[in-house]
Amino acid sequence: MAFSKLARRKKIRMRVRKAVSGTSVRPRLSVFRSNAAIYAQLIDDTAGHTLMSTNSRDLKLKGPKIDQAREVGKAIAKQALEAGITAVGFDRGGFLYHGRIKALAEGAREGGLQF
Repeated sequence: MAFSKLARRKKIRMRVRKAVSGTSVRPRLSVFRSNAAIYAQLIDDTAGHTLMSTNSRDLKLKGPKIDQAREVGKAIAKQALEAGITAVGFDRGGFLYHGRIKALAEGAREGGLQF
């Protein structure tokens, strides 16, 4: 029997989370995509804290969703660089690496993050 979309995403998410873990020096850049918005967080898994977060709703972005995702990536990169974080581990949250997820990653790289 085939997996539903949600079950498939959950399975992929668990596989990715086994490999990607965040520390205070190299936090995990976690991405969540909904139909209306895109969210990004930098997480320190060793302490269990979210260091910083941003999303397209808080930034009040308009226009195509791909452009919104790129701006969210640049915004999280700017916050990270101000906090002295230059390298992160990318957690795509079980989503395929294309479209808005890829645009957010490219925006974060343009902003100066390395992963």
